[in-house]
Amino acid sequence: MYFHLLDSLARIHAVNVDDVGLGSYGKKVDPSSDKRVATGYIARQIKTWSRNYKAAETEVIPDMEFLIAELPDLLPSQAEPHSCLVHGDYRMDNVLFKTNPTDGIAAILDWELSTLGDGLSDLAYLCLSYSLSPTNQFMKGLAGVDLSNTGIPTLEQAINIYIQQLTYHSNNSNIHSRLTIDECQKLMDYYIAFSLFRCTAILQGVYKRSILGNASAANASDGLKFAKESAHIGAQFLTKYKSNIARGPVVGSTFHKSHSSSSNITTITTPYPRLGPEPPALFTGSGLLSDRAKDTLSKVKEFVRNEVFPREKEIQDAGYEGNNRWQHHPALDELKAKAKAQGLWNLFLPKESDGGKYGAGFTNLEYALMAEVTGHTLIAPEVFNCSAPDTGNMEVLVRYGTPEQKEKWLTPLLNGDIRSCFAMTEPGVASSDATNMEATVRREGDELVLNGRKWWISGAGDPRCKIAIFMGRTYGDLSAVPPHKRHSMVLVPMDTPGVKIIRPMKVMGYDDAPHGHMEMLFQDVRVPLSNVLVGEGAGFEIAQGRLGPGRIHHCMRIIGAAERALELMCHRVTNRVAFGKYLAEQGTIQNDIALSRVEIDQARLLCLNAAYHMDVKGNKSAKDDIASIKIVAPRMAKNVIDRAIQSFGAMGLSQDTPLAHFWTWARILQLADGPDEVHLTALAKSEIKTQTPNFVSKRSKK
Repeated sequence: MYFHLLDSLARIHAVNVDDVGLGSYGKKVDPSSDKRVATGYIARQIKTWSRNYKAAETEVIPDMEFLIAELPDLLPSQAEPHSCLVHGDYRMDNVLFKTNPTDGIAAILDWELSTLGDGLSDLAYLCLSYSLSPTNQFMKGLAGVDLSNTGIPTLEQAINIYIQQLTYHSNNSNIHSRLTIDECQKLMDYYIAFSLFRCTAILQGVYKRSILGNASAANASDGLKFAKESAHIGAQFLTKYKSNIARGPVVGSTFHKSHSSSSNITTITTPYPRLGPEPPALFTGSGLLSDRAKDTLSKVKEFVRNEVFPREKEIQDAGYEGNNRWQHHPALDELKAKAKAQGLWNLFLPKESDGGKYGAGFTNLEYALMAEVTGHTLIAPEVFNCSAPDTGNMEVLVRYGTPEQKEKWLTPLLNGDIRSCFAMTEPGVASSDATNMEATVRREGDELVLNGRKWWISGAGDPRCKIAIFMGRTYGDLSAVPPHKRHSMVLVPMDTPGVKIIRPMKVMGYDDAPHGHMEMLFQDVRVPLSNVLVGEGAGFEIAQGRLGPGRIHHCMRIIGAAERALELMCHRVTNRVAFGKYLAEQGTIQNDIALSRVEIDQARLLCLNAAYHMDVKGNKSAKDDIASIKIVAPRMAKNVIDRAIQSFGAMGLSQDTPLAHFWTWARILQLADGPDEVHLTALAKSEIKTQTPNFVSKRSKK
């Protein structure tokens, strides 16, 4: 029944007025005119109803004066992109259903207010009851009512049905069919305020007629009281809308959309998301989290929710298209400055690494909860100066750098002034076995000469990337040197002669500009001997110290991405109708949601357990815990995100949601920082040794 009500409204708005001879039925806006909004339907209606109200005014209603003054100034730029047929009084009272209401609508009545105008005004008027209390006097509403088992859609569901049907009937060519549920949702406060403004003018007219003795309604004498109530509620909605736009882009539910000349890029966001459940009581209730950590976690959530999410679309879209794709977006600098000013900076450096000298001094367990929050969006880690590969490189410099190396490279990295990269993986060998490495580090006097080809060097595409950590095999006869003592790590400024970027590598179609994953050539690159880290032959020692924390950081963040995927899925399936019922009511969808919930929670507990063991036992002793979560987290996230993609259908594969990008990152993590097979083998060997300490393989006997 409600579907047919919304579908019929969508059909009205989808009518091509020129094709049916209604092109001159009302005043049409010129979509290209810069005066489109100021001269459009809503602007004209405000003038008309303001004039009618003033003619019937019997006393000053302050809330109505506010609406009259503010509605014209706050007209949304999205108002009436194209004129469509509007009913003007579309509500259930003016609709005749067929004998069986589920069969559809037989007739729509009372067209005297119809004209050409803004379709969202009809939608807001139809949905007015969602904004009014059941105790409201002039019109009883549904605000606060549990609609779960009533068959009545929620406001979000109603908007989604309308947009879905409008898109279908207009074939993407008309009026608001290009709007998304989010864009309608964030505009709805304005249009509801406008509808209540119009109601106030009508109610004031009814009251004036009752005074003159020519009103037909039995309760006409209550018109003034009802008008005041209507104006008051309308003023509240307009104040809310005004407050939201003053804070910047504020969205109500699920979708963001931007248009460019070359393409339409939509990023699904949840700007006011849950950001995951509360941390497990097993950890929070045992004194393992300091009060400072709890307070910072709360601040990180608020910052991501109120600062990062509203800018996500703008920043990510710039990396997808345009002439400046390989330049970082200035909005990132603004967000980083705000985060830094609030002390939400360098949260990742664990207490045992530097005692809080360089970083925030949180434990790995405390940071794990914060990192999960940042994983809800691809841009958040950098905002807090907690993004790879910088985090790993900063830990290397903190643990192994000389005072001079720290001053030259660690300080600007900690300040967020520069970025860095880590050059280890090579195209010509199986890099999962790092002893295969062919790149060389040759000592000549007081210099080191580097040669080799590297690829998948993340971050090297960013123009702010100023330093690379290069790993190569020490040159010369190494037959007497143990395999894990043959490699060195060297600091290489990116502007050193011989350092060349060959090309950006694409990860399943994503080049992740401006960050990038580069193929690089180091050809007779000369750096001072003082640029070596620790000493020649210490490469593997440093790599293990670097990759341990880095592996768990990735796992923390991908759990956040999985949480967001599940949240997006839940929003999607509660707003999508197929075969006569919401997707959320389909058994297979319910199974998927339940499995995702369980799998995320399992991975989170395993991740927090690993972080805890890193804190109490040290990174080396916690290697099995780190390997376990490195195996589990990407697989879990890949499954959860895949289910979310399935719930979105083809849209889930597109740039219109972050799901495809999230899934790609989850898949990357099955290779990055060591492939699954390496971790599985290491974990299996450790388990066998623990369970059967006396076991000796035949190969060992030989």
